[in-house]
Amino acid sequence: MERACVALISGGLDSALAAKLMLEQRLEVQGLFLSMSWGCCEKAKAQACAQQLGIPLMVLSVGDAYLDVLRAPKYGYGSGMNPCVDCRIYMFRIAKRYMEEVGAGFVVTGEVLGQRPMSQMRRPLDLIEAESGLEGLLLRPLSAQLLEPTLPELLGIVDRERLLNLAGRSRQEQFALAKAGGITEHSTPAGGCLLTDEHFAKKAKDLFANEEHPTTKDMELLTIGRHFRVAAHTKIIIGRNELENLMLEGHAQEGYTCLRPKFAGPAALVAGACAEEAKSLAVSLILRHTKEEKRPGGALSFWVNGSPWTTERQRRDVSQPASDAIKL
Repeated sequence: MERACVALISGGLDSALAAKLMLEQRLEVQGLFLSMSWGCCEKAKAQACAQQLGIPLMVLSVGDAYLDVLRAPKYGYGSGMNPCVDCRIYMFRIAKRYMEEVGAGFVVTGEVLGQRPMSQMRRPLDLIEAESGLEGLLLRPLSAQLLEPTLPELLGIVDRERLLNLAGRSRQEQFALAKAGGITEHSTPAGGCLLTDEHFAKKAKDLFANEEHPTTKDMELLTIGRHFRVAAHTKIIIGRNELENLMLEGHAQEGYTCLRPKFAGPAALVAGACAEEAKSLAVSLILRHTKEEKRPGGALSFWVNGSPWTTERQRRDVSQPASDAIKL
């Protein structure tokens, strides 16, 4: 077996420590960051962490195929729309393919026994290892002494005695190890991935309930603006600040229509069919989220996907559109 491994780097403390434990045993470490366009992990932190450790980092997108996992996870959801077990299986399958591509011998992860209730208890850890095709090749250095020896340990490539026996949710030992090892480039431990967030999960459930084939672009849009469902396959997103207005403009393309007012109001992105009714609702929502003193009198002028468009004010422009648009 090669004295080289692929270490999943999330930007968090645990994955950094796991990679460092391998470096301390003089193994070659190839970092791998699996990117989700909606930002579940911090790519910048992962890159800074890899640089501090002195290891190369490959960034790979999970791709639209990951959305099939979100739609119907074999092992169910956690507290929100987080398919933790299926997610880990999917990611470790990618890691396995990358391991084979670069000629590494095994995969390393910063998982800690008992830290996450759904995916990091003993039974799901074993299940994830088996279903990802990494039986004996998935090393969890922070909890290794509490788990069955992996193949690199049995072959003496990794010294099991120099691995750890951490368990549970406390990270006090990890913080102490990071301080002793000079590891400063890592994100602050938080409550979990974005799919566990109540508000994000609500929007994600709405997306999958109304779109047969959502894309990672649709998932990315869930992080931007205020969302209003106006029809089975159409929703309107209203920018909350200038940055979001610019981001919504950047998403304008076929199937996504951006209305950017020429007055001081928010942009609106119509995701889906943009018939006259949807465009009218978008105008209404723009005006409802524009300060009264900024609302122009008479005709309203917009840029629609970069082209000028003018419409006469309608009686419903600033009325509550609750019967037509459901706020998510």
